Amino acid sequence: MNDLRTDLAALKLDRDSRGAAVRSPGRWVALVLVLLAAGGGWWYWNRPVIAHVKTTAVVARGGGAGSPDDAVLNASGYVTARRRATVSSRITGKVVSVHVEEGMAVRQGQVLARLEDSTARAMLQLAEAQLASARNQLLETEVRIREAELALGRQQRLEKEGVVPAADLDTANAQVDALRARLQAARTDVNVAEQQVALRHTDMDDTVIRAPFSGMAVSKDAQPGEMISPVSAGGGFTRTGICTIVDMTSLEIEVDVNESYITRVSDRQPVRAVLDAYPDWSVPAHVITTVPTADRQKATVLVRIGFDALDPRLLPDMGVKVTFLKAAPVASETAQAPTLWVPTGAVRREGGAAPFVFVAAGGRAVRRSIQVGRTSGTDTQVTSGIAAGDRVIVDAPATLADGSSIEEARP
Repeated sequence: MNDLRTDLAALKLDRDSRGAAVRSPGRWVALVLVLLAAGGGWWYWNRPVIAHVKTTAVVARGGGAGSPDDAVLNASGYVTARRRATVSSRITGKVVSVHVEEGMAVRQGQVLARLEDSTARAMLQLAEAQLASARNQLLETEVRIREAELALGRQQRLEKEGVVPAADLDTANAQVDALRARLQAARTDVNVAEQQVALRHTDMDDTVIRAPFSGMAVSKDAQPGEMISPVSAGGGFTRTGICTIVDMTSLEIEVDVNESYITRVSDRQPVRAVLDAYPDWSVPAHVITTVPTADRQKATVLVRIGFDALDPRLLPDMGVKVTFLKAAPVASETAQAPTLWVPTGAVRREGGAAPFVFVAAGGRAVRRSIQVGRTSGTDTQVTSGIAAGDRVIVDAPATLADGSSIEEARP
């Protein structure tokens, strides 16, 4: 009987130990953290690596002027505006309003700013009052001279009849002559007053600053409340300009060419320009003229170069590298077709295999086998395998492979 009771007691559930196990969530939390750490480690070691690469466009160049072999001289300079002006006022005054901002296109004659005009307006009103007074005096003199001429007529008739002495007739003549002289003086006074009014209108116009030509505002140099003067006055508290305007249609390139090589430059000579801001963009240009003087300090001669076509990307003071080219030959049926050129650093070789390049397409590097031609300077000619406009990867990292994820570095 005792054995049966002992066996039955052994079959009872230990509710206290089960509850303790249920009330201990720490082991479940630890299990979840271990799983998250394992998943994170797996993702870290198997995540896709994105390579940051530099790309450049494949350039197509004709077989005539423009190919690397046609270069006769390289130089560097800056984009400049032939027509550029810092707009100021003709008088010294306080700015009350400015109607221009940087980057704003302005038209010739457009109001850029206004100066305080209370004094000029008062002077104009005074001149107009003086003109009105001079005109009234002129009218009065005209009336008096008509009266004097009537009196002179009566004196002449009476003198003929012997009623009045000749002295009275002389007095009447003198009176008419005096009034006629006064009339001429009054007319002169009116003319002077009209000139004064015109002068005061000019003073009023001088308080309004207008654009001298159409262009683009590249700087705003004054604010309302500041003093402005056409000459430097008052130290640093007086502005000498409202804004600077550039005629964007007058952009050109200025380069300094060593005087030893100036014989390689001629008027209308074709030029290839590459802006520092857009190294993949070749801008066609031509020589305008060679300035007929040399800089004795630098032993250089200034050359002006004009763009064949303007573009909104061209901005004043941009750095630019130019290549002076040979004159284009006369077109013929045997003229060479355009060829493709890439930077030599984009061409890769592995062992004895054919050369290849990596082309950026859809965020990945695509390997393409190519055939190369001659090398000129820093460029290599490509005869097959790629097309004009493709973006090839320059100086690709050694670990880059076909299909690798890439991100292009933009200038």
